[in-house]
Amino acid sequence: MSKLSRIYVDACLREDGGLAEAVARAELPPAFDEAWRAHLLPRPWFVSAAETVAFARDLDGLFDLLVSLPLRLFDGDLDRYAAEIGIGPALAALLRRGGSGVPAKLGRADAYHDGTAYKLLEFNLGSEVGGLDMAVFNRGLLGVPEFGAFAREHGLGHVDIAARTAAVLRDRARPALSGGAEPVIGLIEGRGGVAPYGRLMRATVEAMAEQGLDLRIGEIGDVRTRADGKLTLDGTPLDLVLRNFAAGQLLADPEGPEAAEPFFRAHEAGRTVLFTSLESGYYANKSALALLTDPRWSDSFDAAERALVERVLPWSRALGGGGSGPGPGSGYGSGDGDLVDLCRERRERLILKPGAGYGGLDTCVGWESTDAEWAEALRVAVERGGYVAQERVVPHPEPVHDPATGAVDDWIAAIGIFLTDEGYAGAHARANRADGGAIVGMSSNPDTRMAGVFTHP
Repeated sequence: MSKLSRIYVDACLREDGGLAEAVARAELPPAFDEAWRAHLLPRPWFVSAAETVAFARDLDGLFDLLVSLPLRLFDGDLDRYAAEIGIGPALAALLRRGGSGVPAKLGRADAYHDGTAYKLLEFNLGSEVGGLDMAVFNRGLLGVPEFGAFAREHGLGHVDIAARTAAVLRDRARPALSGGAEPVIGLIEGRGGVAPYGRLMRATVEAMAEQGLDLRIGEIGDVRTRADGKLTLDGTPLDLVLRNFAAGQLLADPEGPEAAEPFFRAHEAGRTVLFTSLESGYYANKSALALLTDPRWSDSFDAAERALVERVLPWSRALGGGGSGPGPGSGYGSGDGDLVDLCRERRERLILKPGAGYGGLDTCVGWESTDAEWAEALRVAVERGGYVAQERVVPHPEPVHDPATGAVDDWIAAIGIFLTDEGYAGAHARANRADGGAIVGMSSNPDTRMAGVFTHP
Protein backbone atom coordinates (compact mmCIF):
# COMPACT_ATOMS: atom_id res chain seq x y z
CA MET A 1 0.00 0.00 0.00
CA SER A 2 1.21 3.53 -0.78
CA LYS A 3 1.90 5.30 2.50
CA LEU A 4 0.61 8.51 0.99
CA SER A 5 -2.76 6.91 0.14
CA ARG A 6 -3.17 5.88 3.76
CA ILE A 7 -2.15 9.34 4.96
CA TYR A 8 -4.67 10.92 2.58
CA VAL A 9 -7.53 8.63 3.65
CA ASP A 10 -6.73 9.13 7.35
CA ALA A 11 -6.79 12.89 6.80
CA CYS A 12 -10.19 12.58 5.10
CA LEU A 13 -11.51 10.64 8.07
CA ARG A 14 -10.16 13.17 10.60
CA GLU A 15 -11.24 16.39 8.93
CA ASP A 16 -14.63 18.05 8.66
CA GLY A 17 -15.00 17.23 4.97
CA GLY A 18 -12.63 19.75 3.41
CA LEU A 19 -10.19 17.22 1.95
CA ALA A 20 -12.72 14.41 1.60
CA GLU A 21 -14.98 16.64 -0.50
CA ALA A 22 -12.14 18.18 -2.53
CA VAL A 23 -13.02 16.46 -5.82
CA ALA A 24 -16.71 17.35 -5.45
CA ARG A 25 -15.79 20.98 -4.70
CA ALA A 26 -13.19 21.36 -7.47
CA GLU A 27 -14.12 23.96 -10.08
CA LEU A 28 -13.95 22.17 -13.42
CA PRO A 29 -14.54 23.58 -16.92
CA PRO A 30 -18.11 23.06 -18.14
CA ALA A 31 -17.48 20.55 -20.94
CA PHE A 32 -15.23 18.44 -18.73
CA ASP A 33 -17.77 18.70 -15.93
CA GLU A 34 -20.54 17.44 -18.23
CA ALA A 35 -18.42 14.58 -19.57
CA TRP A 36 -16.76 13.36 -16.40
CA ARG A 37 -18.16 14.76 -13.13
CA ALA A 38 -20.39 11.74 -12.47
CA HIS A 39 -17.52 9.36 -13.22
CA LEU A 40 -14.78 10.81 -11.02
CA LEU A 41 -13.13 8.94 -8.20
CA PRO A 42 -13.42 10.96 -4.94
CA ARG A 43 -9.66 11.27 -4.69
CA PRO A 44 -6.66 11.38 -7.06
CA TRP A 45 -4.24 8.49 -7.49
CA PHE A 46 -0.70 8.78 -6.10
CA VAL A 47 2.39 7.27 -7.73
CA SER A 48 6.12 7.50 -7.15
CA ALA A 49 7.71 10.19 -9.33
CA ALA A 50 11.04 8.38 -9.78
CA GLU A 51 9.42 5.01 -10.51
CA THR A 52 6.92 6.46 -12.98
CA VAL A 53 9.55 8.43 -14.89
CA ALA A 54 11.78 5.35 -15.04
CA PHE A 55 8.89 3.26 -16.38
CA ALA A 56 8.16 5.96 -18.98
CA ARG A 57 11.81 5.72 -20.10
CA ASP A 58 11.35 1.98 -20.50
CA LEU A 59 8.19 2.63 -22.54
CA ASP A 60 10.18 4.97 -24.75
CA GLY A 61 12.63 2.14 -25.42
CA LEU A 62 9.78 -0.32 -25.94
CA PHE A 63 8.26 1.96 -28.57
CA ASP A 64 11.54 1.87 -30.48
CA LEU A 65 11.54 -1.94 -30.28
CA LEU A 66 7.97 -2.12 -31.56
CA VAL A 67 8.55 0.03 -34.60
CA SER A 68 11.69 -1.97 -35.39
CA LEU A 69 9.81 -5.28 -35.60
CA PRO A 70 9.00 -5.34 -39.34
CA LEU A 71 12.65 -4.75 -40.28
CA ARG A 72 14.14 -6.73 -37.44
CA LEU A 73 11.99 -9.86 -37.78
CA PHE A 74 10.57 -9.75 -41.32
CA ASP A 75 13.24 -8.03 -43.46
CA GLY A 76 11.05 -4.93 -43.71
CA ASP A 77 8.14 -6.83 -45.25
CA LEU A 78 5.09 -5.14 -43.72
CA ASP A 79 2.72 -7.70 -45.24
CA ARG A 80 4.51 -10.58 -43.48
CA TYR A 81 4.58 -8.60 -40.25
CA ALA A 82 0.87 -7.75 -40.53
CA ALA A 83 -0.06 -11.38 -41.21
CA GLU A 84 1.97 -12.51 -38.19
CA ILE A 85 0.05 -10.24 -35.81
CA GLY A 86 -3.37 -10.94 -37.29
CA ILE A 87 -3.87 -7.81 -39.42
CA GLY A 88 -5.71 -8.70 -42.63
CA PRO A 89 -4.72 -7.41 -46.11
CA ALA A 90 -7.44 -4.73 -46.34
CA LEU A 91 -6.56 -3.22 -42.97
CA ALA A 92 -2.83 -3.50 -43.66
CA ALA A 93 -3.22 -1.56 -46.92
CA LEU A 94 -5.20 1.16 -45.15
CA LEU A 95 -2.65 1.46 -42.34
CA ARG A 96 0.08 2.05 -44.92
CA ARG A 97 -1.87 4.82 -46.67
CA GLY A 98 -0.34 8.18 -45.86
CA GLY A 99 2.30 6.70 -43.58
CA SER A 100 5.92 7.77 -43.46
CA GLY A 101 7.35 4.51 -42.16
CA VAL A 102 8.11 6.17 -38.83
CA PRO A 103 4.92 6.61 -36.75
CA ALA A 104 4.63 9.51 -34.36
CA LYS A 105 5.41 8.69 -30.75
CA LEU A 106 2.06 9.71 -29.35
CA GLY A 107 0.06 7.37 -27.20
CA ARG A 108 -0.95 6.03 -23.82
CA ALA A 109 0.44 2.94 -22.14
CA ASP A 110 -1.97 1.28 -19.71
CA ALA A 111 -0.23 -0.45 -16.81
CA TYR A 112 -0.89 -2.04 -13.44
CA HIS A 113 1.41 -1.65 -10.47
CA ASP A 114 1.64 -4.99 -8.68
CA GLY A 115 3.18 -3.56 -5.50
CA THR A 116 6.75 -3.99 -6.72
CA ALA A 117 6.78 -2.61 -10.28
CA TYR A 118 4.68 -1.45 -13.21
CA LYS A 119 3.66 -4.05 -15.80
CA LEU A 120 2.35 -3.03 -19.21
CA LEU A 121 -1.09 -4.26 -20.24
CA GLU A 122 -1.37 -2.55 -23.61
CA PHE A 123 0.27 0.25 -25.58
CA ASN A 124 -2.34 2.47 -27.24
CA LEU A 125 -0.68 4.49 -30.01
CA GLY A 126 -2.14 7.25 -32.13
CA SER A 127 -4.12 10.43 -31.58
CA GLU A 128 -7.42 8.58 -31.07
CA VAL A 129 -6.44 7.24 -27.63
CA GLY A 130 -8.15 10.13 -25.80
CA GLY A 131 -7.58 11.34 -22.27
CA LEU A 132 -5.98 14.70 -23.02
CA ASP A 133 -8.75 16.46 -21.12
CA MET A 134 -7.95 14.77 -17.78
CA ALA A 135 -5.29 17.41 -17.11
CA VAL A 136 -8.00 19.77 -15.91
CA PHE A 137 -8.87 17.38 -13.05
CA ASN A 138 -5.48 18.04 -11.47
CA ARG A 139 -5.63 21.79 -12.00
CA GLY A 140 -9.14 22.01 -10.54
CA LEU A 141 -8.20 19.91 -7.52
CA LEU A 142 -5.16 22.06 -6.76
CA GLY A 143 -7.52 25.03 -6.60
CA VAL A 144 -9.28 23.54 -3.56
CA PRO A 145 -7.47 25.05 -0.53
CA GLU A 146 -7.37 21.86 1.53
CA PHE A 147 -5.98 19.80 -1.31
CA GLY A 148 -3.56 22.53 -2.33
CA ALA A 149 -2.17 22.49 1.22
CA PHE A 150 -1.90 18.69 1.19
CA ALA A 151 -0.06 18.81 -2.16
CA ARG A 152 2.45 21.37 -0.86
CA GLU A 153 3.01 19.45 2.37
CA HIS A 154 3.78 16.22 0.56
CA GLY A 155 5.61 17.60 -2.48
CA LEU A 156 3.04 16.43 -5.01
CA GLY A 157 3.60 17.15 -8.68
CA HIS A 158 2.01 16.39 -12.03
CA VAL A 159 2.77 16.73 -15.72
CA ASP A 160 0.04 18.49 -17.70
CA ILE A 161 -1.04 16.12 -20.47
CA ALA A 162 -2.81 18.88 -22.40
CA ALA A 163 0.19 21.24 -22.29
CA ARG A 164 2.58 18.55 -23.53
CA THR A 165 0.21 17.56 -26.33
CA ALA A 166 -0.39 21.18 -27.33
CA ALA A 167 3.36 21.65 -27.77
CA VAL A 168 3.48 18.64 -30.10
CA LEU A 169 0.49 19.85 -32.14
CA ARG A 170 2.03 23.30 -32.60
CA ASP A 171 5.27 21.76 -33.79
CA ARG A 172 3.61 19.33 -36.21
CA ALA A 173 1.27 21.98 -37.65
CA ARG A 174 4.01 24.55 -38.31
CA PRO A 175 4.85 23.47 -41.90
CA ALA A 176 1.19 23.87 -42.95
CA LEU A 177 0.33 27.16 -41.21
CA SER A 178 -1.80 29.30 -43.50
CA GLY A 179 -1.75 32.47 -41.46
CA GLY A 180 -1.39 33.63 -37.90
CA ALA A 181 0.92 32.32 -35.23
CA GLU A 182 -1.36 29.53 -34.03
CA PRO A 183 -2.75 26.63 -36.07
CA VAL A 184 -6.42 25.90 -36.64
CA ILE A 185 -6.95 22.21 -35.87
CA GLY A 186 -9.78 19.92 -36.87
CA LEU A 187 -10.70 17.26 -34.30
CA ILE A 188 -12.23 14.85 -36.78
CA GLU A 189 -14.26 11.72 -36.08
CA GLY A 190 -15.47 9.01 -38.43
CA ARG A 191 -18.90 9.18 -39.98
CA GLY A 192 -21.51 9.11 -37.21
CA GLY A 193 -18.82 9.39 -34.52
CA VAL A 194 -19.67 12.80 -33.07
CA ALA A 195 -23.02 11.68 -31.64
CA PRO A 196 -21.58 9.03 -29.29
CA TYR A 197 -18.25 10.76 -28.59
CA GLY A 198 -19.16 14.44 -28.86
CA ARG A 199 -19.12 15.16 -25.12
CA LEU A 200 -15.58 13.76 -24.84
CA MET A 201 -14.50 15.70 -27.92
CA ARG A 202 -15.91 18.94 -26.46
CA ALA A 203 -13.89 18.35 -23.30
CA THR A 204 -10.76 17.92 -25.45
CA VAL A 205 -11.52 21.15 -27.33
CA GLU A 206 -11.94 22.91 -23.99
CA ALA A 207 -8.64 21.57 -22.64
CA MET A 208 -6.78 22.62 -25.78
CA ALA A 209 -8.41 26.07 -25.72
CA GLU A 210 -6.85 26.57 -22.29
CA GLN A 211 -3.52 25.95 -24.03
CA GLY A 212 -4.31 28.58 -26.65
CA LEU A 213 -5.22 26.19 -29.47
CA ASP A 214 -8.29 26.46 -31.68
CA LEU A 215 -9.86 23.04 -32.26
CA ARG A 216 -12.96 22.51 -34.41
CA ILE A 217 -15.10 19.35 -34.16
CA GLY A 218 -16.28 17.53 -37.28
CA GLU A 219 -16.63 14.20 -39.08
CA ILE A 220 -14.70 13.07 -42.13
CA GLY A 221 -17.69 13.74 -44.37
CA ASP A 222 -17.84 17.38 -43.21
CA VAL A 223 -14.33 18.20 -44.44
CA ARG A 224 -13.81 19.76 -47.87
CA THR A 225 -10.73 20.30 -50.04
CA ARG A 226 -9.91 23.75 -51.47
CA ALA A 227 -8.54 24.20 -54.95
CA ASP A 228 -5.04 24.55 -53.50
CA GLY A 229 -5.36 21.21 -51.70
CA LYS A 230 -5.90 22.54 -48.18
CA LEU A 231 -8.67 20.98 -46.08
CA THR A 232 -11.48 23.12 -44.69
CA LEU A 233 -14.23 22.59 -42.12
CA ASP A 234 -17.30 24.81 -42.42
CA GLY A 235 -15.21 27.04 -44.70
CA THR A 236 -12.35 27.43 -42.20
CA PRO A 237 -8.92 26.27 -43.42
CA LEU A 238 -7.39 23.52 -41.27
CA ASP A 239 -3.65 23.45 -40.67
CA LEU A 240 -3.76 20.11 -38.88
CA VAL A 241 -6.29 17.31 -38.45
CA LEU A 242 -6.14 15.65 -35.06
CA ARG A 243 -7.39 12.22 -36.04
CA ASN A 244 -10.10 10.91 -33.72
CA PHE A 245 -11.10 8.08 -36.05
CA ALA A 246 -9.48 4.66 -36.21
CA ALA A 247 -8.68 2.56 -39.26
CA GLY A 248 -11.23 -0.01 -38.12
CA GLN A 249 -13.96 2.64 -38.27
CA LEU A 250 -13.04 3.44 -41.85
CA LEU A 251 -13.15 -0.22 -42.90
CA ALA A 252 -16.53 -0.71 -41.22
CA ASP A 253 -17.95 2.17 -43.27
CA PRO A 254 -18.45 1.25 -46.96
CA GLU A 255 -17.49 4.80 -47.90
CA GLY A 256 -14.90 5.24 -45.15
CA PRO A 257 -11.63 4.58 -47.01
CA GLU A 258 -12.71 6.77 -49.93
CA ALA A 259 -13.87 9.54 -47.57
CA ALA A 260 -10.45 9.50 -45.91
CA GLU A 261 -8.50 9.90 -49.17
CA PRO A 262 -8.60 13.75 -49.09
CA PHE A 263 -6.85 13.65 -45.71
CA PHE A 264 -4.02 11.52 -47.08
CA ARG A 265 -3.63 13.68 -50.18
CA ALA A 266 -3.59 16.94 -48.21
CA HIS A 267 -1.01 15.47 -45.85
CA GLU A 268 1.22 14.26 -48.70
CA ALA A 269 0.99 17.68 -50.36
CA GLY A 270 1.95 19.45 -47.13
CA ARG A 271 -1.27 21.49 -47.12
CA THR A 272 -2.93 20.02 -44.00
CA VAL A 273 -1.09 17.74 -41.61
CA LEU A 274 -2.81 14.47 -40.62
CA PHE A 275 -1.81 13.70 -37.04
CA THR A 276 -1.33 10.91 -36.35
CA SER A 277 -1.06 8.73 -39.45
CA LEU A 278 -2.93 5.45 -39.45
CA GLU A 279 0.33 3.47 -39.37
CA SER A 280 0.29 3.72 -35.57
CA GLY A 281 -2.17 0.82 -35.78
CA TYR A 282 0.61 -1.54 -36.86
CA TYR A 283 2.21 -1.22 -33.45
CA ALA A 284 -0.74 -0.60 -31.11
CA ASN A 285 -1.95 -4.15 -31.76
CA LYS A 286 -1.44 -6.33 -28.67
CA SER A 287 -0.11 -9.12 -30.86
CA ALA A 288 2.89 -6.91 -31.59
CA LEU A 289 3.68 -6.93 -27.87
CA ALA A 290 3.36 -10.72 -27.90
CA LEU A 291 6.17 -10.92 -30.48
CA LEU A 292 8.50 -9.28 -27.97
CA THR A 293 8.01 -12.03 -25.38
CA ASP A 294 7.90 -14.92 -27.87
CA PRO A 295 11.12 -16.98 -27.56
CA ARG A 296 11.09 -17.75 -31.30
CA TRP A 297 12.41 -14.24 -31.79
CA SER A 298 14.61 -13.83 -28.70
CA ASP A 299 17.86 -14.05 -30.69
CA SER A 300 16.78 -10.94 -32.61
CA PHE A 301 17.22 -8.81 -29.48
CA ASP A 302 20.35 -8.10 -27.50
CA ALA A 303 20.69 -8.69 -23.76
CA ALA A 304 19.68 -5.13 -22.80
CA GLU A 305 16.60 -5.27 -25.03
CA ARG A 306 15.54 -8.64 -23.63
CA ALA A 307 15.98 -7.27 -20.10
CA LEU A 308 13.77 -4.29 -21.00
CA VAL A 309 11.02 -6.58 -22.30
CA GLU A 310 11.22 -8.74 -19.20
CA ARG A 311 10.92 -5.69 -16.93
CA VAL A 312 7.95 -4.22 -18.69
CA LEU A 313 5.83 -7.01 -20.18
CA PRO A 314 4.00 -9.99 -18.71
CA TRP A 315 4.18 -13.30 -20.61
CA SER A 316 2.06 -12.96 -23.76
CA ARG A 317 1.33 -15.16 -26.78
CA ALA A 318 -0.73 -14.59 -29.92
CA LEU A 319 -3.43 -17.15 -30.76
CA GLY A 320 -4.48 -17.92 -34.30
CA GLY A 321 -2.46 -17.19 -37.43
CA GLY A 322 1.31 -17.15 -37.27
CA GLY A 323 1.76 -15.83 -33.78
CA SER A 324 2.04 -19.03 -31.75
CA GLY A 325 5.20 -20.62 -30.53
CA PRO A 326 6.88 -22.30 -27.61
CA GLY A 327 6.98 -20.65 -24.21
CA PRO A 328 9.97 -20.46 -21.88
CA GLY A 329 10.35 -23.63 -19.89
CA SER A 330 6.97 -24.94 -20.96
CA GLY A 331 8.23 -28.05 -22.71
CA TYR A 332 5.77 -27.87 -25.56
CA GLY A 333 6.35 -27.51 -29.27
CA SER A 334 5.18 -24.99 -31.84
CA GLY A 335 1.64 -24.72 -33.17
CA ASP A 336 -1.69 -23.52 -31.85
CA GLY A 337 -2.60 -26.94 -30.47
CA ASP A 338 0.27 -26.99 -28.00
CA LEU A 339 -0.25 -23.34 -27.09
CA VAL A 340 -3.96 -23.87 -26.49
CA ASP A 341 -3.20 -26.84 -24.26
CA LEU A 342 -0.86 -24.69 -22.19
CA CYS A 343 -3.40 -21.86 -22.01
CA ARG A 344 -6.08 -24.31 -20.94
CA GLU A 345 -3.85 -25.52 -18.10
CA ARG A 346 -3.04 -21.96 -17.06
CA ARG A 347 -6.64 -20.68 -17.07
CA GLU A 348 -6.44 -19.11 -13.60
CA ARG A 349 -3.28 -17.20 -14.58
CA LEU A 350 -4.32 -15.87 -18.00
CA ILE A 351 -6.54 -13.29 -19.66
CA LEU A 352 -7.55 -13.50 -23.33
CA LYS A 353 -7.81 -10.24 -25.31
CA PRO A 354 -8.46 -9.29 -28.94
CA GLY A 355 -5.24 -7.83 -30.34
CA ALA A 356 -7.00 -4.81 -31.80
CA GLY A 357 -9.64 -4.44 -29.07
CA TYR A 358 -10.12 -1.63 -26.58
CA GLY A 359 -11.85 -0.98 -23.28
CA GLY A 360 -11.89 -4.64 -22.25
CA LEU A 361 -14.52 -5.51 -24.87
CA ASP A 362 -14.54 -9.16 -26.05
CA THR A 363 -12.05 -10.04 -23.31
CA CYS A 364 -12.24 -13.35 -21.42
CA VAL A 365 -10.80 -13.46 -17.91
CA GLY A 366 -9.51 -16.95 -17.16
CA TRP A 367 -9.74 -16.75 -13.37
CA GLU A 368 -13.35 -15.55 -13.62
CA SER A 369 -14.37 -18.30 -16.08
CA THR A 370 -15.30 -21.95 -15.80
CA ASP A 371 -13.16 -24.54 -17.58
CA ALA A 372 -15.88 -24.88 -20.24
CA GLU A 373 -16.15 -21.11 -20.79
CA TRP A 374 -12.40 -20.79 -21.05
CA ALA A 375 -12.12 -23.68 -23.50
CA GLU A 376 -14.79 -22.09 -25.70
CA ALA A 377 -13.03 -18.70 -25.57
CA LEU A 378 -9.78 -20.33 -26.66
CA ARG A 379 -11.55 -22.12 -29.51
CA VAL A 380 -13.06 -18.86 -30.75
CA ALA A 381 -9.71 -17.05 -30.41
CA VAL A 382 -7.93 -19.62 -32.57
CA GLU A 383 -10.76 -19.71 -35.10
CA ARG A 384 -10.93 -15.93 -35.50
CA GLY A 385 -7.25 -15.20 -34.98
CA GLY A 386 -5.81 -11.95 -33.69
CA TYR A 387 -6.19 -12.77 -29.97
CA VAL A 388 -3.54 -12.60 -27.26
CA ALA A 389 -3.24 -14.67 -24.08
CA GLN A 390 -1.49 -12.64 -21.37
CA GLU A 391 -0.24 -13.56 -17.93
CA ARG A 392 -2.34 -12.14 -15.10
CA VAL A 393 -1.00 -9.03 -13.39
CA VAL A 394 -2.51 -8.51 -9.95
CA PRO A 395 -2.75 -4.76 -9.27
CA HIS A 396 -1.90 -3.57 -5.79
CA PRO A 397 -5.05 -2.23 -4.05
CA GLU A 398 -5.20 1.23 -2.49
CA PRO A 399 -7.75 2.65 0.00
CA VAL A 400 -10.37 5.13 -1.17
CA HIS A 401 -12.66 7.07 1.18
CA ASP A 402 -16.22 7.62 0.02
CA PRO A 403 -17.37 11.00 1.38
CA ALA A 404 -21.03 10.09 0.80
CA THR A 405 -20.97 7.05 3.10
CA GLY A 406 -17.79 7.47 5.13
CA ALA A 407 -16.70 3.96 4.07
CA VAL A 408 -13.13 3.11 3.11
CA ASP A 409 -12.76 0.42 0.44
CA ASP A 410 -9.87 -1.01 -1.56
CA TRP A 411 -9.66 0.03 -5.20
CA ILE A 412 -7.36 -0.94 -8.06
CA ALA A 413 -6.23 1.30 -10.89
CA ALA A 414 -4.93 1.06 -14.43
CA ILE A 415 -2.45 3.90 -14.82
CA GLY A 416 -2.50 5.51 -18.26
CA ILE A 417 0.96 6.92 -18.97
CA PHE A 418 1.17 9.33 -21.90
CA LEU A 419 4.16 9.59 -24.22
CA THR A 420 5.14 12.05 -26.93
CA ASP A 421 8.35 12.48 -28.90
CA GLU A 422 9.60 14.45 -25.89
CA GLY A 423 9.04 11.49 -23.54
CA TYR A 424 6.79 11.27 -20.47
CA ALA A 425 3.73 13.51 -20.88
CA GLY A 426 1.66 12.88 -17.75
CA ALA A 427 -0.75 10.23 -16.52
CA HIS A 428 -4.32 9.54 -15.50
CA ALA A 429 -6.01 6.58 -13.79
CA ARG A 430 -9.05 4.38 -14.34
CA ALA A 431 -10.12 2.70 -11.12
CA ASN A 432 -12.51 -0.04 -9.96
CA ARG A 433 -13.31 -1.44 -6.58
CA ALA A 434 -10.89 -4.27 -5.87
CA ASP A 435 -13.80 -6.72 -5.76
CA GLY A 436 -15.46 -5.26 -8.86
CA GLY A 437 -14.01 -7.57 -11.48
CA ALA A 438 -10.77 -7.84 -13.41
CA ILE A 439 -11.46 -5.38 -16.24
CA VAL A 440 -10.87 -1.73 -15.47
CA GLY A 441 -12.50 0.16 -18.32
CA MET A 442 -15.59 2.30 -18.77
CA SER A 443 -16.60 0.57 -22.01
CA SER A 444 -17.02 -2.76 -20.22
CA ASN A 445 -17.56 -1.77 -16.59
CA PRO A 446 -19.87 1.19 -15.85
CA ASP A 447 -18.60 1.34 -12.26
CA THR A 448 -15.14 2.38 -13.44
CA ARG A 449 -14.06 5.81 -12.21
CA MET A 450 -11.53 8.29 -13.58
CA ALA A 451 -8.90 10.19 -11.61
CA GLY A 452 -5.96 12.45 -12.11
CA VAL A 453 -2.53 11.21 -11.11
CA PHE A 454 -0.13 13.05 -8.81
CA THR A 455 3.45 12.02 -8.25
CA HIS A 456 5.18 12.08 -4.88
CA PRO A 457 8.90 12.04 -4.03
